[in-house]
Amino acid sequence: MEASLKPCLNPGLLEAGCDEAGRGCLAGPVFAAAVILPEKFFHPKLNDSKKISEKQREELRVVIEREAIAYCVQQCSPQEIDQINILNASILAMHRAISGLEVKPDFLLIDGNRFKPYPGTPHRCIVKGDSKFAAIAAASILAKTYRDDFMLELSEKYPPYLWHKNKGYPTQEHRKAIEKHGVSPHHRNSFKLTERQLKLNL
Repeated sequence: MEASLKPCLNPGLLEAGCDEAGRGCLAGPVFAAAVILPEKFFHPKLNDSKKISEKQREELRVVIEREAIAYCVQQCSPQEIDQINILNASILAMHRAISGLEVKPDFLLIDGNRFKPYPGTPHRCIVKGDSKFAAIAAASILAKTYRDDFMLELSEKYPPYLWHKNKGYPTQEHRKAIEKHGVSPHHRNSFKLTERQLKLNL
């Protein structure tokens, strides 16, 4: 584990790390995970999911699911994102993940700088928390791997959008596919989906 990855913020408290995946995507749900790790949990490869390879993420997911005191992964649909905006949807997905934990945490470590208090549980927002705290890094890995699996499955039903490669992120290929084939039921209509839209709004 990198020296900067701390095991906890409040020793002796049961802390849940929370993070989301897919905020910047044009398609698919936003996923969030909440993870409570044992206080002495250690894995040398554990880090922010964006800083490790897909193979390492898959390996760590197995370890996290096996050794966590509790974990839960939840999502908010593209329709919910369009209704309440991506920030609120990300927070709602985190709340759903926290609610799904089999063990109630004493404290929440939230990746990022925005969160709405979860009833009855104090929290701290930590910018780039997924590269600072083990539980948030673990949550980032679960959210990312679960979402990637979801998008791979969806890609088989909607092959033109190449979600198996881009996972719904705004690549040039993805935008061109939207221009050519139109939007799917899984696209976020409140997002700027095509290059043409971007040009019109300049």
